[in-house]
Amino acid sequence: MGAVRSRAALVVASVFVPVLVVAAGLVMIVTAQTGGPFDSARLYVNPESQAVEAVASGSAGATIERVASTPTAIWLTPEEYGPGEVGGYVRSVVADAASTGSVATFVVYGIPNRDCGNFSAGGLSASTYPTWVEEIASSLGEQKNVVLVEPDALSLAIECEDEDVQVDAVAEAVSRLAATSAWVYVDGGHSDWRSPTDMAALLERVGIDGIRGFSTNVSNFNATADEMAYGEELSALVGGAHYVVDTSRNGAGSNGDWCNPSGRALGDAPLSVPRSGALDGNLWIKAPGESDGTCNGGPPAGEWWPAAIEELARNAGW
Repeated sequence: MGAVRSRAALVVASVFVPVLVVAAGLVMIVTAQTGGPFDSARLYVNPESQAVEAVASGSAGATIERVASTPTAIWLTPEEYGPGEVGGYVRSVVADAASTGSVATFVVYGIPNRDCGNFSAGGLSASTYPTWVEEIASSLGEQKNVVLVEPDALSLAIECEDEDVQVDAVAEAVSRLAATSAWVYVDGGHSDWRSPTDMAALLERVGIDGIRGFSTNVSNFNATADEMAYGEELSALVGGAHYVVDTSRNGAGSNGDWCNPSGRALGDAPLSVPRSGALDGNLWIKAPGESDGTCNGGPPAGEWWPAAIEELARNAGW
């Protein structure tokens, strides 16, 4: 709707290409302070990401090769991994991550009336969604991986005019995922959207007290310092819940536009921001180089856009 919106772009299907660089899940060794999910963690690199696919095709330069080797979250959408399919895919990633001693980060993104019918429209029906989430939950096994729940859903609930339906769906997902061994974070918007007080009320409605915490800045561009200030204030309102910040594209901060804004830059590498307060770590949740939607010259949401990643990298001094 407005300039402050975050939009979690729909992830389109990637094709596995069995070349040497992607033959197994790559890992990046990153070390965080003790006391959280990412202690001395190896973060899993998806061998089927669109960046890896670009490298395998021979069409990518050094910049995209570097992006391809940076751990980025894996988005689970029903359009790509539907009911009856998502469980097998999750199990394969969990097994691959375990074989390399790494931690995979998943994003569950299939809520009914997703994105209020806008650029990332889609999702499942209210009757099918819980079953799909349960399939994900039952496939996570005993490994301590990370699951992020429904970017934008709570922040958008009022705008969608079906607030109770949206909140109830998120609560259902949180409840099912909380019963697993995963570290679970439900999306908490960002520093330039809902107020901490309003978001705290929403987080409490979906069961924040039963999971690790919340995520901020997913697919957005706000400066890390602003997100940490927001995260700390929000954490204090919800019993000290921990949080993670998406820094994939916030290296130049925000210009107020959420959809393929120009002049932005890649942000701090995963887990490179020193932990303090309730921060568990910074992650690359949105995959740089994937479009936010058909705005500012971009292709449909989730499609690979080489020009965008080159600009982000160039502005970051890569």
